[in-house]
Amino acid sequence: MQEKTNPQQQLNIELTDDIGEGIYSNLAIITHSPSEFIIDFVKMMPGIPKAKVKSRIILTPQHAKRLYKALKDNIGKYEAMHGEIKDAGGEMPFNLGTPTAQA
Repeated sequence: MQEKTNPQQQLNIELTDDIGEGIYSNLAIITHSPSEFIIDFVKMMPGIPKAKVKSRIILTPQHAKRLYKALKDNIGKYEAMHGEIKDAGGEMPFNLGTPTAQA
């Protein structure tokens, strides 16, 4: 006889110390193909025009859409509690070493 699985079954997720520390990223580059979305998380440093990808996440289109919905929902909750997040208008988070003003 086959056992039926409970749809409310809990998932046990392990978070190791090294992964739990996280990786800082101030730039995400998103590319896609018909079968996957690739998100490269990059850490840029002021005055240094070269940056390394610190982490790459590859998702199916379905999981990418779930991530989008989850981010949208969580950003809405964050803004309801803390106020609107200001958008930098697509600008880089800082200067890459070129002068920003001249005297």
